[in-house]
Amino acid sequence: MLDALTGNLERYLDLLSARQKISASNIANADTPGYKTKDIDFQQEFMSMINGQQPLTIEADGLPVKPDGNNVNIDREARMLAENAMRFNVASVLLKGQIASVKSAITGGGTA
Repeated sequence: MLDALTGNLERYLDLLSARQKISASNIANADTPGYKTKDIDFQQEFMSMINGQQPLTIEADGLPVKPDGNNVNIDREARMLAENAMRFNVASVLLKGQIASVKSAITGGGTA
């Protein structure tokens, strides 16, 4: 009953959730010697998720490596978390609008 946009929004929210977990893991390992920052190629993974594939974790490139081999940058991770939260909020509002449209159609267009 819900259209393709709603399905894509659900997949987008799933991808945002996966990215949130990756950022949390990066922060948790900020002091782990030799740990390399993980990320996902967001656009590539969104297209893959539309085709039913699970997100693939990659190693983030271009980050300075500390003497212990760790390259987690807490400022970068905080920015990623904030960006992720913003994207999640936008997608949630869009999904809420889709659900409201279906509810309106079911109730005959009256106010609920």
